[in-house]
Amino acid sequence: MSKSHLRKDKTCLNCRHVVEKRYCPNCGQENTDTRKTFHHLFVHFFEDLTHYENAFWKTIKNLYLRPSSLTKEYLSGKRLSYLAPVRLYIFISFITFFLIALLPNSEDEYINANQTITLKVTGKDGKVHDSIIKQKKIKLADILKANEEEQKKNHLSNEKINESFLNFGYKNLRELDSCQKNGPSNEKLDEWEYSIVKKTLIVKSKYSQQELMEKFFEQAKHDFPKTLFIYMPLFAFILWLFHGKKRWYYFDHGIFTLHYFSFLLLSVLIIVFFRKGMGLMADSTITNVITKIGTYSAYAWMFYYFFPAHHRFYGETRIISFMKSIALFIINSILMLVLLLIFMLYTFINIH
Repeated sequence: MSKSHLRKDKTCLNCRHVVEKRYCPNCGQENTDTRKTFHHLFVHFFEDLTHYENAFWKTIKNLYLRPSSLTKEYLSGKRLSYLAPVRLYIFISFITFFLIALLPNSEDEYINANQTITLKVTGKDGKVHDSIIKQKKIKLADILKANEEEQKKNHLSNEKINESFLNFGYKNLRELDSCQKNGPSNEKLDEWEYSIVKKTLIVKSKYSQQELMEKFFEQAKHDFPKTLFIYMPLFAFILWLFHGKKRWYYFDHGIFTLHYFSFLLLSVLIIVFFRKGMGLMADSTITNVITKIGTYSAYAWMFYYFFPAHHRFYGETRIISFMKSIALFIINSILMLVLLLIFMLYTFINIH
């Protein structure tokens, strides 16, 4: 119960009803002072967390470890003991992508503190020496600077790779425009082809193949939550197509989808935190083995989860459920890939 002081005024601030005790009999709002100290907010936060904790952790436990149990419980009417599916998905989605964005990307900024690193460094005598660095965090910028000589050697080979990447037979934009203006009619491109090739040449002039791929992968990470959110109704619709229309409503498939996609996001969050946590430990054979086993196990559980969830929820025989699960997995994988490619194409078109 809240320990805030009651207001002397017995009129509810929310609905103007007369409040004889602590809570308004009309709307249920607590008739306490509206101005709170920081200490009150701090204590109130933990009170709410404690009150929320039982349903929250019970929901997370069932969601991750007991495939489809949460969906069956919800549809059977046991709803107050668990978080609502939409709230659960929004909460996990927000926490997952907020924390992933918030956590430093150690692989991009630093080499692990406990690794032994050998660099090619040019000394004062002008000769190249092996510089061994231990027990120290090193920025990638410093490593790139130390390896400048090696990058120069690879410059010509990188140029050849970039020339072969997205090669439509034109070296630059000037050659493309010249062919379009002065070349024979059978070699000229139509308007759509010309716009694609022109955009490709502009992008290639600004970015190397490696830089462009990094840009695509970075954008794919940002597009993943949008892809999942957009794809959910389609995922539920495909489930509806595969199962009896009299026994199952689209609503039932929608609840199953919300829980399944919440599980996928939760798995991603667990994997990220596990890898970050292991990365803080001393680098050794044991920690590397534990990291690999834990990561591969989590990915294997993500892949396997749908099969028992589908079988237990829809109650079909194992063989039929397995065959449907395989078909659903293939269809949805293809459609998800197509949707991601559309986002990547949109990214490519809007690169400046």
